[in-house]
Parts: sequence; structure tokens; C-alpha cells
Amino acid sequence: MKSLGIMDSCRSSQVHADVCVDKATFDPRLPLKAGSKADGESCSYSGLSVSQLADPPIQPYYKPVDYVDTLGQVHQELEVSPDHDKSRLYLEQSFVFRGLGELKLLRRSLRSAWQHATSTHEKLVYASWLKYERREEELDSKSADCCGVGKLDLPQLEGADDLLQACSTSGSHDDDIVFLFGSERVHCNRQKIAALSAPFYAMLNGCFTESQTRAIQFSENGISVVGMKVVDTFSKTGTLGRLPPKIILEVLSFSNRFFCERMKVACDQSLAALIHNLDDAIAFVDYGLEETAQVLVATCLQVFLRELPLSLRNPNVSKHFCNAESRKRFIAVGHSSFALYALLSQVAMEDDISSQLSASLLCQLRDCASSFRQRALVYHQQGCVMLARKQYKEALEFFQAAAEEGHAYSCAGIARVKLKCGDKQAAFKETTCLITCYKACGWMYQERSLYGSGKMKMADLDKATELDPTLTYPYKYRAAALMDDHKVVEAIAEINRVLCFKVTPDCLELRIYFCLALQDYDGAVRDIRALLTLDPAYMMYTGRVSAAQLLVLLSEHVDQWTKADCWMQLYDRWSSVDDIGSLAVVHQMLETDPGKGLLYFRQSLLLLRLSCPKAAMRSLRLAREHTTSVPERLVYEGWILYDTGHRQEALQKAEESISIHRSFEAFFLKAYALADTSLDPESSTKVINLLEEALRCPSDGLRKGQALNNLGSVYVDCGKFDLAADCYVSALKIRHTRAHQGLARVHFLQGDRKSAYDEMTKLIEKACNKASAYEKRSEYCERDIGISDLNMVTKIDPLRTYPYRYRAAVLMDNHREQEAIAELSKAIAFKADLQLLHLRGAFYECVGDVAAALRDCRAALSVDPHHTDTLELQNKVMQVRA
Repeated sequence: MKSLGIMDSCRSSQVHADVCVDKATFDPRLPLKAGSKADGESCSYSGLSVSQLADPPIQPYYKPVDYVDTLGQVHQELEVSPDHDKSRLYLEQSFVFRGLGELKLLRRSLRSAWQHATSTHEKLVYASWLKYERREEELDSKSADCCGVGKLDLPQLEGADDLLQACSTSGSHDDDIVFLFGSERVHCNRQKIAALSAPFYAMLNGCFTESQTRAIQFSENGISVVGMKVVDTFSKTGTLGRLPPKIILEVLSFSNRFFCERMKVACDQSLAALIHNLDDAIAFVDYGLEETAQVLVATCLQVFLRELPLSLRNPNVSKHFCNAESRKRFIAVGHSSFALYALLSQVAMEDDISSQLSASLLCQLRDCASSFRQRALVYHQQGCVMLARKQYKEALEFFQAAAEEGHAYSCAGIARVKLKCGDKQAAFKETTCLITCYKACGWMYQERSLYGSGKMKMADLDKATELDPTLTYPYKYRAAALMDDHKVVEAIAEINRVLCFKVTPDCLELRIYFCLALQDYDGAVRDIRALLTLDPAYMMYTGRVSAAQLLVLLSEHVDQWTKADCWMQLYDRWSSVDDIGSLAVVHQMLETDPGKGLLYFRQSLLLLRLSCPKAAMRSLRLAREHTTSVPERLVYEGWILYDTGHRQEALQKAEESISIHRSFEAFFLKAYALADTSLDPESSTKVINLLEEALRCPSDGLRKGQALNNLGSVYVDCGKFDLAADCYVSALKIRHTRAHQGLARVHFLQGDRKSAYDEMTKLIEKACNKASAYEKRSEYCERDIGISDLNMVTKIDPLRTYPYRYRAAVLMDNHREQEAIAELSKAIAFKADLQLLHLRGAFYECVGDVAAALRDCRAALSVDPHHTDTLELQNKVMQVRA
């Protein structure tokens, strides 16, 4: 096949700053390091070797072998713990959810920790942590934190006159004492000054010489004349007035020296009111720490945390948290805690896990740890940091310490260190011992596969996928191995297995290389565009070539589409439920279409379908930024609010948009939010009216198809099957393929099960992503055929939980209780699902295993503390145990 000249183009192109790609080392058909050159034949590809795949990282998370048991233990401790200890337990609960990748549950645990915090410091830290976790979801980067704590919950000073007016009371007829400063005199009231503190009272009213004199020499006490006049004013009025920071700091220092607590608080709060940004906080935090000004330090700390991660990159900020001496200063003002350093350590590791900052913060975090879970996490994280820094001796010590605290996952770190030190056999033995001693987990077999070879290695990878299909490394390795054997089509099929349910940049990158090996440039371009949607700055070829650069090079060798072509392609892919293909078309349209707001919005919808919520939120924010009108911006703000759980605020945005301009998207948003908020008959009527209004407004067929589909669903819920069928048929006429599912439901509810089955079969035949269609079709056929469909669902998308629950229920009906429990346990092993946990708890209760039932109930309540059925089951089990 004729060469495309891509290597020459690359050699002459600049890649990422000033790094040029050399012809001798770069070939777009070689995915990683330079290898032997392809000879131009599609099946003679030899550039990818499994030895070039990066090992899966040791994650710096708390990952218990049996997370259900750990969640159960934490929940049990929460049931009996005193109030002051609950925030710590909720934080530890969040560790588990982070290790599981359950970000929504992680945030809920952090919010619970905030709600149960018993000090201003704890509330500040947890509110800041939540704000950091949701930083990409805020409408305004300067908005208040997500817990509704925009300002510290502290008493505020009332306003007063300025310095000149405030000090004018000196010398009045009530003054009976004079403080001398060289030739200058400050007249004060003896009893007013005495009332400032016990030392002043003793000095002015006790047995000291000053109590018998009217004039007191005061020039050696570290305060100026102006400062003393402020002290006099405060003694009489209880206020400081509007003062320069320098004077307030002087009075604060004086207050500390003479134990004037009331005046110290006033100075503390006055200084805190001056802190507005990071520069202010940096300028004043040292004063606050030196003078133990709690409010000032809290305010500075709040600014530091609010500006994460940028603030931590500033050495003038990070220096305050990186050593024991600094930590002691924060302890003195009540602003040091495990939670604080856990947050800072997380931010530092996310920024650069091998940095000295990460190592230093973890040292302080370790000194704050108070429970075995906290110690296990810190030791493990220190091991990960030392491993990244190639300090293998220290890494081994930390991983071993974590393992001694009961964190078995750290044994994987021990094995990895031994491999890095050249002892592959010892690493293999370490992981074999791990598998032997603990309940088997997918990550254990994945880890051991790194130290094996041949059939044993493949067996471990297959076992890892069987136990935890969410692990991507086994798919990538098997695909690369097939590539080594020149089985390109099979390699693509293997990587497609994971891309069907988990779209990640690294898996897309691998498929791009495979497409290039086949010289399928259309497929490669499609995946590069999808990859850039997920990560616009993604670097390929081990960081040597940006994905954007490769796209430019390959675009010359694929058909160029006009705007009309793009819309046709988008309709085709949208209709065939090809979300990655649709994503690629939208990415191409964004390069030329000025109406970027709507396109970014479509992009966000596709990303949500692909379970990429962070990327979806980024696209939604871009839609808002590229909007061309106020009504449109209000709609996108409404969707941001809706997606972050603020339903009523989303409704308000929709109504505000409609009041300015009646548009399809505004009516659609309002209908969607209202339907999710309430399902009573009156609301259903409103939703129907709103969707009908939306359909009267201009829009394209893709969105109108969605509106018709939603309208059909509401009609079904209202029992209006004929109207629902009309909506679904209309949607199908404009190629909204998912309407087959709604029409099937109508047939089923009208007693026509065969037509329902046939309708779902049509969807399966048309859709690229078929898992949900198979799942739904299983409801419209006999049990054996239904189980066959559900088995197909699990094969395509093992993350869908309904098939496991259905198969387990069938087994339970057949009195095969242990098999039913085992079926649920398969999915629970890698997915913390409420329904799965509740059902397994019920099954355990049925077979009389009270302890296991109670454990599952507690774990389920960790996922949803208010789940009524689980609460009832837990009460039932506890009564049996009693």
C-alpha cells in the first residue's frame, strides 16, 4: 500500500513546545517506543510489544480486601460512637469509597463528616474538601462552598468610627491615669484599663507601685502612643474602629503580652476581615500564628484551601504545612488535624506524586493519624510516593508498615518494590502468598501476572478479569499480545470488550494504534477525536506526540466533511447508538461551527451516556462559556445545577430563560427537572404541556426525538398508551432509535408480549451499544431466553447489576441459596451497589446467617443511610440476633 508520508510530516512538525519528532524514531503505526518498522502490509505490524505496556500503578488509596466488611465495621462504629468522633468515621468511610472509585458516595461521606463536625476548624476543612472535589461543577469559581458555608461561622465586629474620632475621648474628665511615652502622654481611665485583664487589674489596683501613682512610665512595653490611644478607646467603647493593619497588629501583640483576651478577639476579628485573597492570606498568616490569633489563622487557612490546588504550588503557602514546627504553630491556634493534612496530601499527590511536597505533607499526616485505618492509609501513601521517587528502601518500609496495619493491598506495593530491585521471583512469591492468605480479588491476580510468564501469566489475567472486569490492564495486555502475534482484528476485538462499558483514554489510545496498524485511518481519527474530548491535552507515544498533533497529520488522509456531511454523519451515529462515533463527529463540528454552545451541550449528553461525568461537566461548562445569548446561558446553568443535585434551582433557571425567550431547550429542561422532582398526576400534566411546548419550538430532529421519547414515557406513566405509541412512532420516523424501547413497553403493557420482544429485537439489530436493549428484551420473553439475554448483557457490560439480581432470584426460587449468594457476590466484589447489598443481606437472613446479613445491611446503609427496605431488614435481623 502506498505510503501516506506521515513520518515525513511528523519530522517537519513541531510537537508540544519545541520537541521535534524524528523520522527515525516516530512512525504513527508504532504505539510506544520505536521498534522494527512495519513493512506496509496491514498484518505485518510488529511495533507493539507487551513489554512496552506500562504496569498498572499502585493506587494511593485505602483498598481493603473486603470493602463490604470494612463499611459494615465503620457503620457499626458510627451507631455507637460519641458525636465528636463521627466526623472521623465518616472520613474513614470516604477512604473506602475513594478506593472503589465511587465519587458520589465519597462526596456524601465528606458531607456527613462536615455535618457532624464539632469544631470550626473541622467544618472549615470538610467544607473546603467538598469544594475541592466539586471544583469543576461550580457555576462560579469564586462561589461559596458546596456546604453553604461561604464564610466562617464566627462572631463579627460591629463597625465604629475611624481612628481620629475613636481616639478623641482621651483626656476627658473621667481620665484619672496617665501613661507616659517620653514627652508624650496618653490619658486613660484607671478602672477601664484595669478591666482589660487580670495583670492590668493587679498592676493598677493591687500592691504594685503603679496603683498609687497617677503617671506611669510605659515607653518600654512595646506599644506606641497611637497604639495606646487605641487601647484606651477600646477600654471605654469595646470597639477598635477602622484602623490600619499595622496598628491592629501592634495592639494584638500588646493584648497577648498583657492577656487582654477581649481586646485580642477584637483585633483578631478585625485583621481577619482584611483577608480577601491569597496575597492577603500569605501576608498575614505568620502574624496570626505568632500571636495565636485563631480567627485570623482560620480565615487565612480558608483562603489557602479555597484556592487549592494553585495555592499549594506557592512556596509561601506550602512552607507552612511541610514540617513539624509549622504544624505545632497550627496546633497552638486549634487549626491542625488529620483531615487538614489528608486533604493537602491528596492535592499534592494529584499534582505530582513524586514531589518533595507530597513526601513532606505525608510525614505530617502520619503524625496526626489516630486510628489503624488512618495509619494504614498514610503508610500506604508514603510507600506510593517513595516508589514514584525511586526510593525503594523507604517505599518497602512504608508498604510493610501499612500491611502490618491490616492493609493487604500494600502487599502489592511490596511486590512492586521487589521487582524494581530486580527480584522478580520474590515479587511473585509475595503476590502468591497474598492470594493464598486472603479472599481472592481481581487486583491480586493482576498484580501476580506482572511477575509471571506464558500460560500462567494469561491465566492470572483471565482470572483478574473474571473477578473484576473493571480492571483495564488485562484487556490491554491480551490485546497487545494478540498484536505481537499479528492478530490485529482480534486485538481490536479484545480492547473493544472493555470499551463497550468503560471508555478510558488509555484504551482508546491502544485502539488507535491498532487501527493504524490496519491502516484504518478513519477509525484512528474517530478514536483520536473521542480521546481529545476526554482529555484535550492527551499525549501519545509515551508522551512524545500530542493526540492533537497526530489528528492534524491523519486528517489529511481521510475524507473531509462539510457541515452538511457532519450533520448527516451525526444522525447516522446517533441513530445507531454509536456514542463514541457521535462524540467524534461533534468534536469535528466544533472545529468549524460557530454555534459552539449547543454542540458542547450535545457533547456533554454523549459523555454522560458513556459514564464520563467529569468530562461531561467540563463540556457543559464550555457550553455555558460559548453561549450566544442570555436565555441559552441560563439553560446550561440550569443543567449544571440539575446534574449537581440542585433540582429546584435548575427549575428556576429554566423559568427565567423561558421568561426571556421561549426555546426548545428551556422547556425541555423545565420538563425534565419537574418530572424528576415530582411524579403526581398534576405534575405529569405540567410535564406533558411543557414537552408539547418544547416540540412547538424550533430544534433539530435529534433533540425532538428525545422530547417525543420523553413525552411517550410520561403518557405511559399516565396510562395513555395510544398517545404514548404515537409519540414513539413519531420519534422513530425521525430516527430516534431508542424509541423502540418505549414502544416495546407500550406493547407489553397492552398485553402483546411478542410485539414487545420483536420491538426490542429491532433495537438490538440497529444499536452499536446493545447491553441495555438485551436487558430490556429479557423482560418480554420466557425465563430461559431471558437468562440468555441477561448473560449477554453481563458479557457486554458487566457493570449492569440487574442481570446478577435476576439470576440470583431465579437460583433462590430453586432453593439454591448458596449459588444465589455467590451470584450476587460476583458483582458486589467490584461494585458497591445498594440493591445488590440489600438483596444479599436478605438472602443471608433467609439462610440464617445473621452476622453476614447484618454486615450487608450496614454496608448498604453506608451507600444510602435512608433506604427504607434495608432499615427494616436490619431491624428484623437485629431482633433475631437479640
